[in-house]
Amino acid sequence: MRAAPDVLVLCYHAVSPSWRSELSISPERLERQLSHVLACGYQPTTFTRAVLDPPAPRTAAVTFDDAFRSVRDVAAPVLARLGVPATVFVPTALIGGETAMVWAGLERWARGPDAHELIGLSWTQLAELAQAGWEIGSHTRTHRRLPALDDGALSAELVGSRAECAAQMGRTCDALAYPYGAADARVVAAAATAGYRAAASPPGPWLGSATLAFPRIGLYERDERARLRAKVSPAVRRLQRAAIWPPLARVARAVGL
Repeated sequence: MRAAPDVLVLCYHAVSPSWRSELSISPERLERQLSHVLACGYQPTTFTRAVLDPPAPRTAAVTFDDAFRSVRDVAAPVLARLGVPATVFVPTALIGGETAMVWAGLERWARGPDAHELIGLSWTQLAELAQAGWEIGSHTRTHRRLPALDDGALSAELVGSRAECAAQMGRTCDALAYPYGAADARVVAAAATAGYRAAASPPGPWLGSATLAFPRIGLYERDERARLRAKVSPAVRRLQRAAIWPPLARVARAVGL
């Protein structure tokens, strides 16, 4: 019996040479991380293809949440040099302006000198990325924590964002990333009803769908060498999907991993 493909999905947010935020990574660190993944033999593709039809025994998908403008201006040239496509997840009701996007957790940045880092891409800029081979997915309409919503509001966030993305891009929106990585079995079921085919979540408990709660690994500025190797290790990722992971994760945080 042929072994199941090893699918590695990476999660990023902003890419900036100067923004010192847990959401941001420098372009140099991004390039080193992705070069390591490629050197490990992973073939890059978009998120939906990686989840539904991985093209190689080792397949990697690079994803960016939030659709910050730096994804196009700073990250895309790095990925183009490496020959890596990516998927960007868009909060469809919030992008397209010239002011900072704000939701719970971003307030302190929106009030400071780095507020420009929170400006979102326009639909025209997203279309440019799509022309370059990127996938444009949904990050809901307004980046709310989905398990806290009632059924009507949950449906509006999921169905509305998928429709907006499809209308703007002229193609079906198949991919979703849950804001804050927050999802439960009800949210996953609502994503299926809304028509999504693949959705990204953090490693964690079984939520009723392998494709609509597909685990991602978050990579950050601090992830270099040993930390990076551990995070992308297939053995570590298998542990993260197991019930034993929560206590192990607490130990890892305690020792600074």
